[in-house]
Amino acid sequence: MSTPQPVIRKACFSDGPAIFRRIKSHPNELVPRPISDIMLNIDRFLVADLDGEIVGTASWAVLPELDTAKNPSIEIQSVSVREDMQKHGLGRRMVEAALARVAEFKPDQVIVLTFTPSFFARLGFVPVSKETLMYKLYKGCMNCAKYDSPFTCPEVAMAYNPRSTKAPPP
Repeated sequence: MSTPQPVIRKACFSDGPAIFRRIKSHPNELVPRPISDIMLNIDRFLVADLDGEIVGTASWAVLPELDTAKNPSIEIQSVSVREDMQKHGLGRRMVEAALARVAEFKPDQVIVLTFTPSFFARLGFVPVSKETLMYKLYKGCMNCAKYDSPFTCPEVAMAYNPRSTKAPPP
């Protein structure tokens, strides 16, 4: 008998509290998000649903530029998988589903700031300088209470080129 697999789907309002708890369960790896932010951005969340329980999340944010035609970027955020479900491909499926969802916007790049760069490297992300992501740093990192500066934060900035012909390895 096979083990049931979570279904990845778009989030709905009733998922908000479970998304909040899922993100909060990884305080060392993820930036906390208030429930109000989750609810305001529920249309930018995917969830992994296993028999009515949210066991994974992923979201994205559009990073506007001053010159709208120059370097439009999207950030993948809040990738969380329940600990007992990690190392079974669910995180990969969540990120791939998020990449597929944001592809319709045709961004020049998709970025992440992560404490797990090896995971994202396996999906085709490559390290980039934080200095190339100044809007992200200004918008999100300047208010972080964990570190004195975005440049002292140990998170690694990485980017994925959605126009790359090289597919990530399986």
